[in-house]
Amino acid sequence: MLGYIWQYVYTSFLRYWLKWLIRQATGNCELQRICSSCKPGATRTAKAEYSLRCSKNKVVRGALETSKDNLEQCVNQIMQEKNVKSQKDPQFKASLHICLLQITGYSSLYTSVEDLRKEVFSSDNPEHEAMLLKLWDLLMPSVKLDSRITKQWGDIGFQGDDPKTDFRGMGLLGLINLVFFSENYTVEARQVLSHANHPKLGYSYAIVGINLTEMAYSLLKSGALKPHFYNTVQGTPELQHFHQLYCYLAYEFDKFWVAEEPESIMHFNQYREKFHNIVKAHLLEPDVSLTLTVSSKN
Repeated sequence: MLGYIWQYVYTSFLRYWLKWLIRQATGNCELQRICSSCKPGATRTAKAEYSLRCSKNKVVRGALETSKDNLEQCVNQIMQEKNVKSQKDPQFKASLHICLLQITGYSSLYTSVEDLRKEVFSSDNPEHEAMLLKLWDLLMPSVKLDSRITKQWGDIGFQGDDPKTDFRGMGLLGLINLVFFSENYTVEARQVLSHANHPKLGYSYAIVGINLTEMAYSLLKSGALKPHFYNTVQGTPELQHFHQLYCYLAYEFDKFWVAEEPESIMHFNQYREKFHNIVKAHLLEPDVSLTLTVSSKN
């Protein structure tokens, strides 16, 4: 209870006067001090985001909702409001612009990911069907499907004769992630599939892949992925960056599963949660970068 009271008093009263005193002593506003004292990346952008969100100035606070096309104008407005002169601080404008690209870009990325998650896989959509068949060809190049609906789909980890039923939770996003990993890291994806088909340590490749899509989506939605994207993308994070993160999760989970040697697939949820906690722990590190280190085709 005391913690909440202190937080309220600090954010509502003390923080404002502390900022004012430091500005009088240094001649620089809080955003200037953040941009000059922190290297580019998660620490700088997270502090800038907090400063913008806590600001009592509507123009400054409104920067968090600005579109990408209006960011330059927004930065100029902030500099005017904070009386920041480019001649005295020539690096500030560019630094703040990058921070805002990352902050607003993260929100836009979530919207794009959410749209894909909500898009239902449809057998009547030729693009959806082509993507599904492409996944098979990438993973099983020497084996032809007997038909579109077949038990062969179980060979790459789908539950039934028709994979479309497995995409209900994550929609088209689950399929796109599976294809992206298989297309850009084909050798690694086939290696993971071979581990998934192990007689003792095996698991359902596609189903687990869709489950990892849900993990990536949940981390994105909660904001937990901000440090990763703020460190790895010096600008606006795009869908391909989310797909790259999925590739990291798919590859690292397989390594984790093989190393743990679970007694049975029945213990999947237990090991999934353990892996999830490992990922969340990494995301608390200031220099975190959840990047697959093997070479991709791109």
